[in-house]
Amino acid sequence: MASITVIGSLNMDLTVASPRMPAPGETVFGSGFLCSPGGKGANQAVAAARLGALVSMVGCVGDDAFGRELAANLSGSGVDTRYVLKTREKPTGAAVIIVAEADNTIVVDPGANFCLTPAMIENAEDCIKACDTVLLQMEIPPETVENAIRLAKKHGKRVLLNPAPAGKIREDLLKMADILTPNRSECEALTGLPADTADQAKAAAKHLLDLGIPCVAVTLGSEGAVFGASGRVWHEPAFPVEAVDTTAAGDAFSAALAVAVSGGQSFEAAADFALAAAALTVTKRGAQRSLPAAGEVASFLTNIPAGR
Repeated sequence: MASITVIGSLNMDLTVASPRMPAPGETVFGSGFLCSPGGKGANQAVAAARLGALVSMVGCVGDDAFGRELAANLSGSGVDTRYVLKTREKPTGAAVIIVAEADNTIVVDPGANFCLTPAMIENAEDCIKACDTVLLQMEIPPETVENAIRLAKKHGKRVLLNPAPAGKIREDLLKMADILTPNRSECEALTGLPADTADQAKAAAKHLLDLGIPCVAVTLGSEGAVFGASGRVWHEPAFPVEAVDTTAAGDAFSAALAVAVSGGQSFEAAADFALAAAALTVTKRGAQRSLPAAGEVASFLTNIPAGR
């Protein structure tokens, strides 16, 4: 069984559906308000657990109702929460999400997530030593991400870095990742190259490979993803589904890649598994509630027509 340590954020998602994205200063009537567990780290932990991995979560929540609910939800999903710490310094992180036209915009208050210190990662070293893969994002302090990567490499662990949200990351730190999973905007921030089209994303992925990153996957939403490994770069189209809400699709993708590769699949073989997990996620509303189980992904892939 794949064993994954997720180090990252836990947020409460406050989601509302809108007929369209509001213009600056405009008020629009929405509907279907949801208050549900989220955060890129927690989403990826739940996704990996549902996909069959043994998962531990390292993160920080506030000493409040949201924090207690988030920790309980992780435990209920089969995630080990011994290293989810509570702080009174900040409230639990929260994200305000507007879903419109099957896309979303998100504003995050990181709250307690930014209280996760490098020292706290040191305290979770045994958890890192015991896993196959360390899965990271950028919704916690950058110095904490750096320390986590260094500890993972010290113990010979695979590192999958989802560089979200977009921002510059030091090149020496990027090179320590075994798998990098940016979306278009994150890829542009990392490389300075456009990634609007699949061909542009291929060029940007090639640039990242040339830096020395072994495996790259640039997610392109409804256009699928561009993958790069062993000097080869290729585009895989998305599976055709009716998208309802794209929240957590990228998290499902990164978690599925981590699970598949940790389970012994090659990076190339893991591509369809990750794309299928992301496709199923967008067919439901919400973040963690939309994440598929391993059986759902397997059934989905079995029923996909050849050549899709």
